Order: sequence, then structure tokens, then C-alpha cells
Amino acid sequence: MTEKKTEASDRKTVPLRTEGLEPLPPRRNKPGHDNSAMTTVVLNGVTALSHLGVIRAEGPDAASFLHGQLTQDFSLLGASDARLAALCTAKGRVIASFIGIKPQPDLILLVCSRDILAVTLKRLSMYVLRAKAKLTDATEQYALYGLAGTALTANGLDAAAAPGKRTAIGDEVSAVSLYPADGVPRALWIAPAGHAAPAGPTLDDNLWQWSEVRSGIVTLTTPVIEAFVPQMINYESVGGVNFKKGCYPGQEVVARSQFRGTLKRRTYLVQADAPVSVGQEVFAAGDAEQPVGTVAQAAPAPDGGWSALISMQIAALEAGGLRAGAADGPALTVEPLPYPLLEDI
Repeated sequence: MTEKKTEASDRKTVPLRTEGLEPLPPRRNKPGHDNSAMTTVVLNGVTALSHLGVIRAEGPDAASFLHGQLTQDFSLLGASDARLAALCTAKGRVIASFIGIKPQPDLILLVCSRDILAVTLKRLSMYVLRAKAKLTDATEQYALYGLAGTALTANGLDAAAAPGKRTAIGDEVSAVSLYPADGVPRALWIAPAGHAAPAGPTLDDNLWQWSEVRSGIVTLTTPVIEAFVPQMINYESVGGVNFKKGCYPGQEVVARSQFRGTLKRRTYLVQADAPVSVGQEVFAAGDAEQPVGTVAQAAPAPDGGWSALISMQIAALEAGGLRAGAADGPALTVEPLPYPLLEDI
């Protein structure tokens, strides 16, 4: 096994495009189409994120409680940082994913997909017991926005900030730098409900959803609950798992997968010329019966076709001939991820 590099200087960085309203590069052609006739896409502006919700954890034990439940270190979470984290079963299967921030010493906000919030909140609340922490659904108390392109600088944010940085805007608003999409900087804006919206042109929600896929970061939703361990969705490569922290549900399974070199599946970025959906099985050439993976996230591409993140067997890359849904389903073309994958330890 090779030695894992952990220093930030050993990692490749993703260049951010910050100049003006630069269009994204043209997407892949459909067969028989002339590339010169394709339109480019400008990912720039502000959109409301109604598909996300907020869990509020408050109290002197809020950080230590979440530290013992999630895959990331919340005890050492600082005011200027954000955490990507997962909640797992005892078998290490992901049942929720979050972006977490600590805007106040005894307050942590967890942003997750709204469709899984209620069941996630119920599960977490079962383990509070004597901890001095109160967990509530605070979705209606906050307004969430996605910012892309020049909308970041227009609202006083550093477009070149590394993913996972929190910026305080006054006393009430938090902005979290996200992984870019095709080099375009993005951020999550978290403000009290009723607060003025961030400045910038309106960004179509479908474009934002597409940018989420292009960023390579999976946000867990209902169809794929318990479908993956964190490494199957590359969370150890994008700061979603801390292997030095103490116990949490599923930790032994997650650690064993990493340290024993037993990772067999990874998440890859793909394009398709027909619709694909979250939870669909993925098939490879030569085996029409046995699926090799699962669609983890998908969105329509602005110039036609679909973009998706698929978690699948590493060996299936060599087999090729990837299809979604069935052996004769939409063909999937693998594209480079926007970040490097960490090797097994």
C-alpha cells in the first residue's frame, strides 16, 4: 500500500475562474452535432435553494455531541471554517450528508437535503440523551442561497477562497465557499429568514443543480440512503472524513475500508445524452445482469443531455461501455473529476 499524503501542499488545487462573466467551456457534443453551433453557458448569479434545509444544534454540548455522531471533527470547528460531514449507520452506510458551520460558540447549523431532514433529525435526537444540546428543524428560520461567478465578489466574498471556508457577513449572515464547477467559484449563503437577499443577477435553479453535479460533491438524498460508505462518494478526498477523530457510528467500517486498502468503488463524473435519475443502477459492457454502480446525483445539462455523479466499481472503468438503468440504457461518458482522489493508506 502507498503512503497517504495529508499535507495541503501535497494536494493538487483546483484553479478558480474569477474574471468577469466568463462562459463555461462548451459541453460534449451529441453525435452528429457541429461543435461550432453549440452555445456556451454562463454560470453567474444568485438562486434560492429551497431544496435544502437546516438543522439547528444549540447548547454547550452541541459541538461535542455532533463530534461523536458525524464523520468530521466538530469539536475543533472554528468560526472561519465549515465542515462537510456524513451521518452513518453502524455498518458505515451514509444516511445523511451536511455542510456544518459554527456561527456562535454554542450554535452549529447543519445544512442538508430537505427531503431527508425529518428522519435525520429524529435519528440524531435519539442519541442526545444527557448531552446539553437541543436539535431542531430550523429550515423556516433561515434563507439559503447559492452564489456563482461574480456574485461572490459582488457580496464581498473572496472568489479564490478554498472550499470549506466560512465568511461572516455582519452578525447574522454566513457564506461558505464551495467546490467550484468547471472552475467557476461558488458559495452557500445562509441568512435569517426575511434578511435581504444577496446581490446579483438571478441564476436559474436548474443551472445551480447542474453546477452541484459538476463540482463533484455528492449531496445525499432519499433514493440513495444507505447506498454508500463515505469513500464510495469520495468524501475522504474532499474533506468529509477525519480519520484522527474519536468514535462515531460506523467508524470501524469506514476506517477499515481506508486503511486495509479495500476500496472497490469510487464516484465519477459522467455525461449522458438522455435523462438519468438518482438511484438508477449502472451497467458495464459484458454484463447485462449485474450492475456495477449507482447514480448518486444527476441534473440536466444546460446545452442538452445530463450530467451525473455515479458511484461504481473501480474495475468498471477498464471494462467501459457504461450505461444507466439497463445494459441498453443511456450511454455514460466519464469525464475528469475536479479534484484528485486520495490513495488508500
